Amino acid sequence: MYGICCCCGALRPRYKRLVDNIFPEDSEDGLVKANMEKLTFYALSAPEKLDRIGAYLSERLSRDVARHRYGYVCIAMEALDQLLMACHCQSINLFVESFLKMVAKLLESEKPNLQILGTNSFVKFANIEEDTPSYHRSYDFFVSRFSEMCHSSHDDLEIRTKIRMAGIKGLQGVVRKTVNDELQANIWETQHMDKIVPSLLYNLQQVEETESRSPSPLQTSEKEKENPAELAERCLRELLGRAAYGNIKNAIKPVLMHLDNHSLWEPKVFAIRCFKIIMYSIQPQHSHLVIQQLLGHLDANSKSAATVRAGIVEVLSEAAVIAASGSVGPTVLEVFNTLLRQLRLSIDYELTGTYDSAINIGTKIIKEHEERMFQEAVIKTIGSFASTLPIYQRSEVMLFIMGKVPLPSMHHAMEIGKAGENRNRLTQIMLLKSLLQVSMGFQCNNMLTALPSSFLDPLLSSALMEDAEIRLFVLEILICLIDRHGNRHKISSISTEPDIAVLKLKVDKCSRQDTLFMKKHAQHLYRHIYLSCNEPSNIQTHYEALYFLLVIISIELANEEVVVDLIRLVLGVQEMALNNEDNLPANCLSAMHALCAAYLSLISNLTTVPAFCQHVHEVIETRQKEAPYLLPEDIFTEKPRWSNSMDRIETQLLFLQSKISEVLGGSGYNSDKLSTPYVPQLTDEDRLSKRKSIGETISLQVEVESRNSPEKEEKAPAEEITFETLKKAIVDSVAVEEQERERRRQVVEKFQKAPFEEIAAHCGARATLLQSKLNQIFELTIRPPPSPSGTITAAYGQSQNHSIPVYEMKFPDLCVY
Repeated sequence: MYGICCCCGALRPRYKRLVDNIFPEDSEDGLVKANMEKLTFYALSAPEKLDRIGAYLSERLSRDVARHRYGYVCIAMEALDQLLMACHCQSINLFVESFLKMVAKLLESEKPNLQILGTNSFVKFANIEEDTPSYHRSYDFFVSRFSEMCHSSHDDLEIRTKIRMAGIKGLQGVVRKTVNDELQANIWETQHMDKIVPSLLYNLQQVEETESRSPSPLQTSEKEKENPAELAERCLRELLGRAAYGNIKNAIKPVLMHLDNHSLWEPKVFAIRCFKIIMYSIQPQHSHLVIQQLLGHLDANSKSAATVRAGIVEVLSEAAVIAASGSVGPTVLEVFNTLLRQLRLSIDYELTGTYDSAINIGTKIIKEHEERMFQEAVIKTIGSFASTLPIYQRSEVMLFIMGKVPLPSMHHAMEIGKAGENRNRLTQIMLLKSLLQVSMGFQCNNMLTALPSSFLDPLLSSALMEDAEIRLFVLEILICLIDRHGNRHKISSISTEPDIAVLKLKVDKCSRQDTLFMKKHAQHLYRHIYLSCNEPSNIQTHYEALYFLLVIISIELANEEVVVDLIRLVLGVQEMALNNEDNLPANCLSAMHALCAAYLSLISNLTTVPAFCQHVHEVIETRQKEAPYLLPEDIFTEKPRWSNSMDRIETQLLFLQSKISEVLGGSGYNSDKLSTPYVPQLTDEDRLSKRKSIGETISLQVEVESRNSPEKEEKAPAEEITFETLKKAIVDSVAVEEQERERRRQVVEKFQKAPFEEIAAHCGARATLLQSKLNQIFELTIRPPPSPSGTITAAYGQSQNHSIPVYEMKFPDLCVY
C-alpha cells in the first residue's frame, strides 16, 4: 500500500507538482523563486492549464486559511499575483474567477492582516488591463466588503487606520476595474454609489489630528500619505473625474443624503469642502448638473430649519462660482427662480411663524433671526452667481427679478390688508437687495439694450414709494448700473472743494450709445431725482446717494446737453427747497441746499469755466461765513448741524440761475435752456405714488383738453410742409419742448391754487362743449346714408331717405370679388 501511494504521488499532474514545488518546507523561507519561474513558464507555454493552476492554488489557500497557516497563505497570494502579471492570454478569465474567490476568502477573514493582504492583491489585479472582456464577473461582494472596511471601528487606532485605508484602496480598485468597461458590472448604479460615496465621505470627515512630533519632513509626508482622509479625497476625485453625463446624478445624490443624515448642513464647513471637491473634479461641462441637484435639494428641504436651508444656499453659492467656467447656461433662470421662490417662502415663514399655514399660529416655532440669516444667504448667493454671468445674461436676470417685485400697478399683484402690506414691503426690500447684488460690477457699453424701458420704468417707479428704505435701494441700484468705471468708490466724502486730480476720476468721452440712452431716458431719470429730493422721510444717506448719482451721471453719461440739464435740475432742487410747498423738515431743506452746493462745486471743476467756478466759489465762501448749515461739511457728517429757521434765505447765499446762464452761455452752452427753470414732467406713473394731489391727477386730463379750449376753436389754415419748415421744426424743438413744459406747469398751478368756483365753471364749459360734439357725432351715426336711387317723398310733404338692401344694390364688376 505504501508503495502504491508513492507511485500515485509520482503520477500527479505536472501543474500540481509545479504548484507544490513553490511552497518551501518552512513558510518563513518565502516563495521558492526558481520553482516559481518554472511554474510561470509552464503557464505561458500551456495557457489552457491556467484555470487548473488557479483552482489548485485556491484549494491550497483555503486549506491553509482553515489551518491558520498564514505564512503559506501569503506565499499563495504572491504566486497568484505573479501569474496575473505575467499571463494575459484569452483563458485568463477562469483563472481570475479563482483569484477573486481567494481574495473574497481573505476579505471574509476576521484577521486584519489577511484582509489587508487580500485588498493589496485585488488592487494589483485592478491595475491590470485584460485583453479579453468578461461577461459574467460580479463585484457586488467587493463593493460591500470594502465599504464595510471603510467604516472599521477596531479598538486599536493603528489597525483601524490600516483597515480603513485598505477599504478605500479596494473601492478605488473596483472603480478602476469597472468604470471604463461597459461589459463589467455598472458601478454607477444607485446600489453601488450608495455604498461607495458615503464610505469615502465618512473617512473624509474623520480627519485625524497629525502628531506634533515629527523627526523629519520626510516622515511628515509619510504620515500624510497614511491619512485615510487624504486617500479618501483622492479616491473621490478619481471617481467623480470618471463620471459621464448620465452618472452625475447617481454620484451626487448619496452626497446630499449623507449630509442630511449626519446634519452636516448647519456647520456647512464640511459641506462646502465636499462640493468644492466635486466641482473641481467633474468635467466642466457637467457643472450645471450639480447646480440642478442642489436646487432640487433646496426645494425638497423648503420646510426644513432655516439653518439647514442656509447651509444648502451657501454651498450653492460656492458651487455656482466654480461652475462659472463650465456650462451653466441652461440653469441660469432656474437658479434665480428657485432662489427667489425660497426667498418668498422665507418671508411667509417669518410673518406667520410656522412652516404650514394650516396650523394654528399660537406659538412661534420659527426664529425670525434665523430666517433673516437665510434671506441674507440667498441674496449673497444671487449676487455671487450673477457676478459669474456675462452682461447679456445679467440683464435678463435683472429684468427677471424686477418682474417679481410687487408694485402698485396693473402689472403687479399687491396683497391687501395689514399682513399683505407687510409681506409686500418685505418682498420689495428683499428683491431690491437681490437686484442690488446683481447690479454690482455691471459694465456694459450699450446701456440702451442692456437696460430696456421694461426694466428701468418699474425700477424708477419704486423711487416714488413712501418707504424710505426702498427708495434708498433704488438709488444704490441706479448708481451701480451707471457707474461702469468704479468712480463711486473714489468719492469717499462730499465736499465743496473736491480735488479732481486727487480723486483720479476716470472720465471717458460720451459714446453714441450713451447719448442715445440719455435721449431716451434722461427726462425720466431727472424727474425721479427731483421728486426723490422732496421726501419728508428722507435722511442723510438719501441725499448722499442722490449726490453720488448726479456725480456718476456727470462722469459716465454726460455731454454738453446733459451737463446743462443736470445744472438746471440742481437749481430746480434749490428752488424747491426755497418754496417748500410740502413743508419739509429743516434737516431735509439743509441737505438739499448742501447737495446743490457740493454738486455745483464738482461740476464747475469738471467744466473748467472760470466765471462759473468763480460764482460757485463766491456763494460757498459766503455760506461758510454766514450760513455753514447750507454746506455739506456741516450736514453730511456723523453729527449734522442745521438751522431751524429755513424760511428765508438771503440772495447772496443762493446760486443764481440767471448768473449761471450768463456765464455758461458765454462759453458756448445753451443759455436759453439754462435760463428756463426746471419743471418735472407729469406722467401716468404718478398714480404709483400715494403722495399725489388731486390737482396733479386732473392736470393730466386738462393737458389734453386745453388744446381744444373754446378760445381756440378757429381752425388754422393748413401749413405747407417744405424743407425749410422741417428744418425750422428741428431747430426749434428744444424751445417748443420748454414751452410745453411751462404750459403744463401753469395748468397744474391753476388747478392747485385757483378757487373752486373758477375750476368748476371751466370744467362745466368744457363738459357742455364735449356734449355738443357728442350729439353731432351721434346724429351723424344714427342718420341712414342717402339711397342710391334718390329720395322718396313721404306723407306730410317731407322728404325721406329710403335705404335699399345690400343684396339688391348694383355694384360694378370690379367691386365684386
